Amino acid sequence: MDDPYDILGVKRDATAEEIRSAYRKLAKLHHPDLNPGKKEAEDRFKAVSAANDLLSDPEKRARFDRGEIDASGAERPPERPFYRDFGDAPGGQKYNAGAQFDPDDFSSIFEQVFRQRGAAGAGGSFDAHGADARYALSVSFLDAALGAKRRLTLPDGQSLDVNIPAGLQSGQVLRLAGKGMPGHGKGGAGDALIEVSVEPHAFFRRDGKDIHLELPVTLKEAVLGAKVEVPTISGPVHLTIPANSTSGTKLRLKGRGIKGGNQFVELKVMLPTDNEAELTEFLKNWTPHHAFDPRKHMGGK
Repeated sequence: MDDPYDILGVKRDATAEEIRSAYRKLAKLHHPDLNPGKKEAEDRFKAVSAANDLLSDPEKRARFDRGEIDASGAERPPERPFYRDFGDAPGGQKYNAGAQFDPDDFSSIFEQVFRQRGAAGAGGSFDAHGADARYALSVSFLDAALGAKRRLTLPDGQSLDVNIPAGLQSGQVLRLAGKGMPGHGKGGAGDALIEVSVEPHAFFRRDGKDIHLELPVTLKEAVLGAKVEVPTISGPVHLTIPANSTSGTKLRLKGRGIKGGNQFVELKVMLPTDNEAELTEFLKNWTPHHAFDPRKHMGGK
């Protein structure tokens, strides 16, 4: 996997704000909804999201910089597996391969190993539960909202099937029991801890169980009212726009949010970008029957 600093195009001493700014720029450029059918853009967006997930987390970034985890967030294999395995065993003395090590400690290490072997019986082995393995997984907004099943490819080429529960939020950690590092002796395997990040959507925004959407409407639809098709997380529905609606008008689609939440649609009246001579001429000669000052609340005269 490529270096996350290279993916975001930032220096290794970049500030949190520089990382955030680089991510927003690249995410907007490569978002799949803005590049339909372009596999390269989708892959690039996933890589940018994964890089941001790692570097935006101070603890993960520090561990990556120290070489403890790789760019996917997975633990790097220890340089001295015997001492690392022993150090992570229950009751063992913690051992850090990157720390200073005193040769005099060899005696205490072997004393502890043989003590555990003795407790295990004549078999000459000891039991220890396997360490947990940590991974990072990026999922789409709709997969997180509706639930899905995704496959996570591990650094060694193996894969894990991960069930994404409906309503999952970014930063949540999923635990897969027994899918972590193998244990010693009769000790069971550790768990796989998968931290999930949710990719932003092109036009949906989440607030708890509710979904918010800004809906562009034409001047005619706003003035006369209309029935229009509106996207929701579970598919398009028809929405009635009341006559004389203005920008900022909020309409509710009951039960169209996440797990029973609602969807709120905020109207945004859009004027035509091309010259409409008839509309221009009409407005020149139109005098409202009811005086209306939209800026009256601002204290203007």
